[in-house]
Amino acid sequence: MTYSSNGASSEARSDRSWVQSVVVTADQMAAIETRLFDAGMPVAALMEKVAGLIAQRIQALYPLGEGRRVGVLVGPGHNGGDALVVARELWLRGYSILLHCPFSRCKDLTAAHQRYAEALGIPGSDRFEDLQACHVLIDGLFGFGLTRPLEGAIATLVDQINTWKKPVVSIDLPSGLHTDTGAVLGTALRATHTLCLGLWKAACLQDGALNYLGQVEWLDFDLPQADIQAVVGLAPSLRRVTVATAIAALPAPVITTHKYEQGHVLLVAGSQTYPGAALLTALGARASGAGMVSIAVPASLRVLIVNQVPEALVIPCPEDDTGAIAHLPSNLDLRRYDAIACGPGLSRGAQAVLETILAAPCPLLLDADGLNGLADLKLVSSLRSRSQPTILTPHPGEFKRLFPHLTDQMSDRLKVVRQAAQDSGAIVLLKGARVAIASDQQVWINPESTPALARGGSGDVLTGLAGGILSQTAPAAEPVLRAIATAAWWHAQAGCLAAAQRTTRGVDAFTLTQFLIPALRQHPIP
Repeated sequence: MTYSSNGASSEARSDRSWVQSVVVTADQMAAIETRLFDAGMPVAALMEKVAGLIAQRIQALYPLGEGRRVGVLVGPGHNGGDALVVARELWLRGYSILLHCPFSRCKDLTAAHQRYAEALGIPGSDRFEDLQACHVLIDGLFGFGLTRPLEGAIATLVDQINTWKKPVVSIDLPSGLHTDTGAVLGTALRATHTLCLGLWKAACLQDGALNYLGQVEWLDFDLPQADIQAVVGLAPSLRRVTVATAIAALPAPVITTHKYEQGHVLLVAGSQTYPGAALLTALGARASGAGMVSIAVPASLRVLIVNQVPEALVIPCPEDDTGAIAHLPSNLDLRRYDAIACGPGLSRGAQAVLETILAAPCPLLLDADGLNGLADLKLVSSLRSRSQPTILTPHPGEFKRLFPHLTDQMSDRLKVVRQAAQDSGAIVLLKGARVAIASDQQVWINPESTPALARGGSGDVLTGLAGGILSQTAPAAEPVLRAIATAAWWHAQAGCLAAAQRTTRGVDAFTLTQFLIPALRQHPIP
C-alpha cells in the first residue's frame, strides 16, 4: 500500500500536470506546508530536499569554473535556511562561497545551519559590500509571506545590490515582493532567475512583479496532491494555463464530423475608418478551426473581406454617414450562430448594433468598440439578464471605463478581474503581460507572452480566435472559461514564436495571424 496523508491513490498523487497549474496565495501555501509537518514530515528533511534541488539548478545555470564565487544572502527564516543548505552543497562541490547574514537573530533551524556552515569553514562577512566581488548572488533573505516594507539597512542593502547589475537567483520570490499582489514592499531585489518552490505563487503571475522576477522556473518538490486539494479544492480559485490544460479545452473533431458540427461564429466588426480590424478578426477566426465563419461588415468592406478570406460568409450591412454599420440586416437571424464576437473597428457610433447583439441567444464576446459601447450606454449590469455567457476582453483602459469602481484596485490584477466578473456576471479577460481570465469562481492566468503583441490589431486577432473557439465549445460557464483561457494561451504562443523568428519588432498583427497554426505544431494539439 502506498502512503498518502489522506488516503489518495498513487495515481492521483502522480498528476503533476494538475499541480503545475495550481497558483496559491501565501496563506494557502502556509496551510499546505502545515499539513505536511502535522503529518510527520520533518521541517529539516523538507529543507534538505528543497535546497538540494535549488543547488542542482544553480549548478546548471552557473557551472563551476575557475574563480567562480557565489555570494549568499541569508535571511532570518526558513528561506535563509534554504540558502545556507544551498551554500553548503555548492561549497562541497568546489564553489567559492561568501555568506552574508544581516540579521542578529534567526529561527532555530536556520541558526543551526549557520553554525554548521561556520564549522565547515565556509567564509562569511558582516559587510554586504564584500559581495560585490562575487560573480553570482543567491537571494535567501525572505521567501513567501512577506507583508512589511523593507526599511533601513535591509532596504539599503537591496538598493545597492540592484545597482551592481549582477546575476541574482531568488529562492521562491525576490525579496521585497508581496506574495499575492506582486507589489514592491518599499524596495525589492531585481532577480535574474526566480526559482518558485512547490507551487506557483500568485506574485509570479502579476504584471507589477515582472520587472523583478527575471526568468521564473517552477521547482517541484513533490507536495502531495491530496494535501494541495485539501487546501485549495478540486477546482482552485487561481489556475495557471499550461499546455495540458490548453489541449484539454480544445475540441477534438471526430472522423464523421461536418462543417455544421464544427461551430458557426458570427463576427461583427469594421468600419470605413478601421477596415483592417474586420480582416484581422476574420483571419483569427479562420485559424480557430470553426466550421463556418460569417462576418457582418459595412457594405463598402465586402470586397476587401471576400478577397482575403474567400471562405467566409460576408454579410454586407447598411452604413451611416461615418462609414460605420448603421444596423444589422433585418433578415439576419442571430439564432443561426453558435457564438458571436463583436467590436473590433466597429466605431463608437454603432451602438444600435450592440443593443441588437446583446439580445442574441448564444455566447457573446465583446471587444474594443463593443466594450466602449457597453460603457457608454451603461449596460454592464444588463449582462446578468443574458441567457448565454458573455465574455468581455478589455485592456486596462477599457477595463477602467467598464468598472470605474475598481480603478483604485488595479495593482492586484488577479483580485480585480475576479471582482469584475462577479459584479457583471460575465467572464472577463483582462489584457496585459499576464492575461487574466475570470469567472465569478475562478481565475486562469496565461503565464507566457511577449512585448511583440503590444501592436495595433493584435487584440482583433485574439477576438476572432476566441470567437471561433467559443463557437466550438459547450455554452456553459466552465467550458467557456477554459476556452477563452486557451485562446489567450494560443494567441500568446503565436506571438512568442513569431518574435523568436522575426524579432520582437517584426511582429505586426497580420504577421501574427500567419503564426497561429505554426504555433500549434509545437504542441500535440488536434
